[in-house]
Amino acid sequence: MSKILIRGAKVLGGEAQDVLIDGETIEAVGTGLSAEGATVVEADGKVLLPGLVDLHTHLREPGREDSETVLTGTKAAARGGWTAVHAMANTFPVADTAGVVEQVWRLGRESGYCDVQPVGAVTVGLEGKQLAELGAMHESAAGVVVFSDDGKCVDDAVIMRRALEYVKAFDGVVAQHAQEPRLTEGAQMNEGVVSAELGLGGWPAVAEESIIARDVLLAEHVGSRVHICHLSTAGSVEIVRWAKSRGIDVTAEVTPHHLLLTDEMVRTYNPVYKVNPPLRTENDVMALREALADGTIDIVATDHAPHPHEDKDCEWAAAAMGMVGLETALSVIQHTMVDTGLLDWAGVAQRMSVNPASIGRLTGHGRPVSAGEPANLTLVDPAYRGPVDSAEFASRSRNTPYEGLELPGRVTHTFLRGRATVIDGKLA
Repeated sequence: MSKILIRGAKVLGGEAQDVLIDGETIEAVGTGLSAEGATVVEADGKVLLPGLVDLHTHLREPGREDSETVLTGTKAAARGGWTAVHAMANTFPVADTAGVVEQVWRLGRESGYCDVQPVGAVTVGLEGKQLAELGAMHESAAGVVVFSDDGKCVDDAVIMRRALEYVKAFDGVVAQHAQEPRLTEGAQMNEGVVSAELGLGGWPAVAEESIIARDVLLAEHVGSRVHICHLSTAGSVEIVRWAKSRGIDVTAEVTPHHLLLTDEMVRTYNPVYKVNPPLRTENDVMALREALADGTIDIVATDHAPHPHEDKDCEWAAAAMGMVGLETALSVIQHTMVDTGLLDWAGVAQRMSVNPASIGRLTGHGRPVSAGEPANLTLVDPAYRGPVDSAEFASRSRNTPYEGLELPGRVTHTFLRGRATVIDGKLA
């Protein structure tokens, strides 16, 4: 593998430096670097980050290859600057055995666009009744550390306690989809003024908050790690903040769309805005931004949820829930957090690379941009402005809520262990 010299990049948004990659490793970081025969990437004005890590991605394979495959999903990830993603377990068959998680892991290795770390199901078939083969999935070639029934809540407190106790033995983590099912029967959107005016079934904030409150107490009782998926309300922020003040081992994520969009968008009845958990109020959005800035919320995760055209282009009640997000996430974070002054680029790296890699116990990712480290890197042009065009997506699905919206920033290059997977914004 030839050497690559990234010249004049603002490492973590700081002073311009050169970064020399030799093979799979960063050889040197400094000024005035040179290397005979190296491929030179001119990065004047661009920001260099450690490769992004997504703790919450739906790749759909096996079973729903009409919406996404591991190959198309990892291509989308590379275009968005991600060098590692965690693939959720709600596939067909469910990733609740060592065999299925190994299949997903091997498909990721074959894709070559980013690393794929499977997330194992907490319960058999995501049915919430019996613990899945947690130990076998951890001991498999995939080495599963994160377990989640995402898409469904582990609502049985006894099952949740047992899961937390089980994963503690190998430093695993249970990632909870916090949704009390009996409080959300027939729910279509956030419960509030807009749902009342539109006559759509309301999804109360307490359905999320009550599960989070229960689970942080369970994690404290057991002495285990719990992670809260796609936190979406101001009340949830306060519960997590309280739990952390008590020393409970809880982490939390927020999606880009919950940092930007509100339930006012549902007035269009466009199913592209139908998502789980639902879009909340402006007050919730502001609370989430502040919590991400102050560290109460640890990471940004996309909850990339691709759906084929026919599952979204229909009446609201029949439409599937979810949005694609891998290829737009960094732009939304620049728009909502960096350009507003809430985070600098070093803070973005912490929340989109370092922290998620730590939570998922990933080696080789979320590392400093320094000599001797793996060359998993993302180069972004923050000065770019342009409309979102889903026709350019590498994802197999197009259900983005940002179509036509002008957003800042563009990933120009992504490097996975020293190999360029994206060059000048295009797949290598």
